[in-house]
Amino acid sequence: MKNQLGYKLMLAFKGLSVPKRMRQWISNRPVGGFTIFRPLNVKNLAQVRALTSELQARAARAGQSPLIIAADQEGGQLNALGEETTLFPGNMALGAAGDKHLAYEVGRAQGRELAALGINVNYAPNCDLNTNPANPACGIRSFGDEPTLAAEMAAALVSGLQAEGVAATIKHFPGKGDAQVDSHYEMPLIDHDRARLEEIELRPFRAAIDAGAKLVMSGHFAIPALTGTTDLPATLSRAVMRDFVRQELGFEGIVITDALDMGAITQGAGQLIDVIAAMRAEVDLMLLTADSKVQERLYAGLQLAYSRGLLDAAHLEPSLRRIMALKRWVASHPQPDLEVVGCAAHQSLAQTVAERSMTLVRNEAGLLPLRLYSSARIAVIMPQPKDLTPADTSSYIKPTLAAAVRDHHPTVDEFITGHPPSDEEITALRGKIQEYDLILIGTLSASMDSQQARLVQTLLPFDIPTVTVALRTPYDLTVYPEAQTHVCTYSILPSSMKALAAALWGKIEFKGQLPVKLRSKNNKV
Repeated sequence: MKNQLGYKLMLAFKGLSVPKRMRQWISNRPVGGFTIFRPLNVKNLAQVRALTSELQARAARAGQSPLIIAADQEGGQLNALGEETTLFPGNMALGAAGDKHLAYEVGRAQGRELAALGINVNYAPNCDLNTNPANPACGIRSFGDEPTLAAEMAAALVSGLQAEGVAATIKHFPGKGDAQVDSHYEMPLIDHDRARLEEIELRPFRAAIDAGAKLVMSGHFAIPALTGTTDLPATLSRAVMRDFVRQELGFEGIVITDALDMGAITQGAGQLIDVIAAMRAEVDLMLLTADSKVQERLYAGLQLAYSRGLLDAAHLEPSLRRIMALKRWVASHPQPDLEVVGCAAHQSLAQTVAERSMTLVRNEAGLLPLRLYSSARIAVIMPQPKDLTPADTSSYIKPTLAAAVRDHHPTVDEFITGHPPSDEEITALRGKIQEYDLILIGTLSASMDSQQARLVQTLLPFDIPTVTVALRTPYDLTVYPEAQTHVCTYSILPSSMKALAAALWGKIEFKGQLPVKLRSKNNKV
């Protein structure tokens, strides 16, 4: 039994092909599987498929069961496999569209593409409700703040993914949407009573489990209503992972940790204690990053823990049965051709989601739809995209808002500011902007960036028609509530920029509905 502990590890590595150390591991030790990370393992589609095929072939030659191979292909701000895949606008865009059938089709399309690349587990969908607008790590990864909507969307995405043979992972159990801090850096506290948890946080998870989700990802946050303490992450709690997930909810699938390199979990030598605690709490898979020293230390430490009786067959046998059942399930589905990835049908679906999500929040000046003379000059302003959290691939996205606007109007100048914009950039734009007939200014989570808010507040007083656009989280209007014409897109992906421009010119309707509540300090919103 001790020799099978490796099946409980989800490993990672740096390399576009399988490095020597991982080849040796697969040959000599069991392994649950691998997580593919974009900065470490992704160059192009053919390379990813070759990499996953090599991993599976090496496991087969070593007499191992098929590998679990996972990725974070959420859509929106987190696309783990590159721009050659179909870039779906993400959960909050789906929440704004409000169509569970559309969510199901997105799940199927994501599943087909992942399966074609050899990925059989998606670390999605995110079931956290973004009930705290200041949550630094959730935002547009959430479907919104309304439990019924999120439950419908989560169940639909789960069903769609798994219809194509890709196991869905619902996260971050039991719900960290109300967190004040990012668990990548420190441990959040979700301090709600059990009645509130049942009414709000737990509803999307229950719906997703009822839909057949194969995996639950634990959250690294304190939740005293379930654990009885404020200093224990849910991941390590037997009361949460065994008593609640297994016994109360009746979940029979895999429980996997969130990444174990996060600040909410003990790092260094003490990390082994947390991993042992997670295993004793009946967590099945430990999600490791590519640090080889950590991998070796934990593997050796778990062997010793078994020898010393800290882990035994009672902790391992049911877990290993669940892991093997998942391995058999993912191996039972055929692999689609690579041509399905980024195909025309999927791109069209992504465009449909983008168009259905466009949300007109305010049109008090009657500015929309735009009707401009051909000689009118438009200034398009937005910050350079960057990763605002570790769970973010926005830095890979080139700004395309101005290009999308040029499809509808000939004279467009683009101004890409720093992120956040500097005082010097704000002053310079204040001087230049008077030359224009229309200002289109996009912001990226300005509700948590005082400089972006200051830029908008500096430009609004000019007597120039202005459209403000929340390009990420919808809360930006709360920090510049004087804006008279305001739109939400929930994404900076090309499909969303094209949809925005088309809606501004009245070529498509604004059909989206805000999936969250907006409240400003002066209650104007």
